[in-house]
Amino acid sequence: MTVLHLLGSPRHGGAETYFLDLLEALHRDGLPQAAAIHANADREAALAAMGVRTDVLPFHPPFDFSTGRLIRKLARELDARVLVQWMNRAGRVVPKTGPWARIGRLGGYYHLKYYRGADFLVGNTRDIVDYIVREGWPADRVDYIPNFAVPKDDPPVDRAELDTPDDAPLLLGMGRLHDDKAHDVSLTALVDLPGAYLWIAGAGPLEGQLKAQAKRLGVADRVRFLGWRLDASALYRTADICLFPSRFEPLGNTVIQAWAHGTPLIAAASQGPGAMIRHDEDALLVPVNDADALAKATRRLLDDPATGRRLAKAGRERIRTEFASARVTAQWRELFARYGEA
Repeated sequence: MTVLHLLGSPRHGGAETYFLDLLEALHRDGLPQAAAIHANADREAALAAMGVRTDVLPFHPPFDFSTGRLIRKLARELDARVLVQWMNRAGRVVPKTGPWARIGRLGGYYHLKYYRGADFLVGNTRDIVDYIVREGWPADRVDYIPNFAVPKDDPPVDRAELDTPDDAPLLLGMGRLHDDKAHDVSLTALVDLPGAYLWIAGAGPLEGQLKAQAKRLGVADRVRFLGWRLDASALYRTADICLFPSRFEPLGNTVIQAWAHGTPLIAAASQGPGAMIRHDEDALLVPVNDADALAKATRRLLDDPATGRRLAKAGRERIRTEFASARVTAQWRELFARYGEA
């Protein structure tokens, strides 16, 4: 049985990164699989390094008259028994019929029109599963499979490479440079954290705006915009605290990644992190859009490293018991077996 994964997104982001993480875990577990993706040089290189067959297809909405035909041809060539649709763009072109099952994987509150004809849906939070059922999807054809995180072996980054003093408190912000991610809140909080440095790893349309804000606030000399990085593990291992002030976040891979790397975490209580984090047990939660609260929580952890270590230890335990790679991979394998043999 071969599983064909379909990802039509051209960008870098959390869902796209997790796409690679799951395919790598399934590859290590021996699953016959292939991928059909939108052109993206980094993603193509990563899949090639795994040894996963990858076909680059147009995925060019809204008027795409070729991708669906190419997917159908590829699926037949591979004798694929399961097609996995990642996010909406693939849903516009995925073949509606064929000798295969269709599984849609949702990492957000997407409109279900993009999943018409699917045999089964997967939500990566329980709240997303509840949303899918509320929207009229049959409850026996949807289930919760969480994300996982596995640290890579990357050593910490040499701070000198990014003009950051070794003894300075180092804060890390991960995610696209988009309004949802609220990097502007972290920049505002930095004003009240003299001596601390902030690394922001991500790319997106707000880069110029955020750099201008940092200059206007007088913190530009303590902020490093790193762009999109492929060494996330190295960044987590280098930072003292991870800041995750997202305004809108259905899940928040950054939460799971920070836990997996043992990095103390402060997050805004948006939907996903607010439901997942146990405040003052495995991370700190602050109100959305509250730079003062973010600065106060950060100062608390900087002044009391023992609290940070306690939170990080509890986060690692959450990974072991709830978000472990082997557990999540087994859930996907069971689902593929169920539908691939139907």
